[in-house]
Amino acid sequence: MAIVKWTPFTELDSVERRMRRLFEEIGFAPGLAPAADVYETDDEVVVELEVPGYEEKELSIEVSDHILAIKGAREKTKEEKTKEFALHERLEREFERRFVLPTEADTEHMKAVFGKGVLEVHAQKLQSAKPGKVEIAKG
Repeated sequence: MAIVKWTPFTELDSVERRMRRLFEEIGFAPGLAPAADVYETDDEVVVELEVPGYEEKELSIEVSDHILAIKGAREKTKEEKTKEFALHERLEREFERRFVLPTEADTEHMKAVFGKGVLEVHAQKLQSAKPGKVEIAKG
């Protein structure tokens, strides 16, 4: 007989996942959201979103007033056998993530790249006016 250490937090995590799935199925709560990284370089703002299993045609990107909305939607596949999951965390059907972009992001000329289950959205930073010196003339 093996001795197994009881960890209540593991059981609470499992219950939380089951409740989230239940509410998602009946339409009362949002589903799982894909993991994201948002970062800035000297030249651009980048949003990376992990969407494994989605195809490019199942994703859409919209931007309005510096709010970037990324949506994914796919048909639920019908399976002949019913699965009984021990753990079920993968994204299904639909998701939507929104990100507030900084005001210096050029939202008119954004680019998106999709590969290996990762969607990257790039927004170049606008060239702001650099401070300059003003000569003072003798009056």
